[in-house]
Amino acid sequence: MAAAAARPMPKRQEGFEKWICLYPAYINKDKSRAEGRRIPKEKAVPAPTFKEIIDVLSVTGLQVAGERKIYCREKSKEPPYWGRIRVQLKSPDGEPIDPNFKTREDLMVHVAEKIPQLKSRTNPKQTQETQQQPQQGKQAKGKKRK
Repeated sequence: MAAAAARPMPKRQEGFEKWICLYPAYINKDKSRAEGRRIPKEKAVPAPTFKEIIDVLSVTGLQVAGERKIYCREKSKEPPYWGRIRVQLKSPDGEPIDPNFKTREDLMVHVAEKIPQLKSRTNPKQTQETQQQPQQGKQAKGKKRK
């Protein structure tokens, strides 16, 4: 939930309650329809995170807000599964803000297509290796054998 803390939630605008809600479970390939997946399995993504969805949506130009909520069908109540994303799809007069995203399904499919293209997904080993290497070097220098 560090991403939610980093991005301040916008002031409650008029019509904020009408913004659509997205949970990571909606586009999770590992979930069944009964568990909350809303798009076809072929278009879904394995284990999407709240932060990945926020990253993809922040580029679209739509107004996005993250909330610290848990999806009611989520079995695990652990912090990695927290997060609800609110997105303003339509203006107060009911017109779509972006013609590419007329419905909630259009937005979910777009997010599911873009998440695999994120750097965190395309180069996951590089980011893990670069984080672990400095730590290993410090441990080896500080220990002496007797």
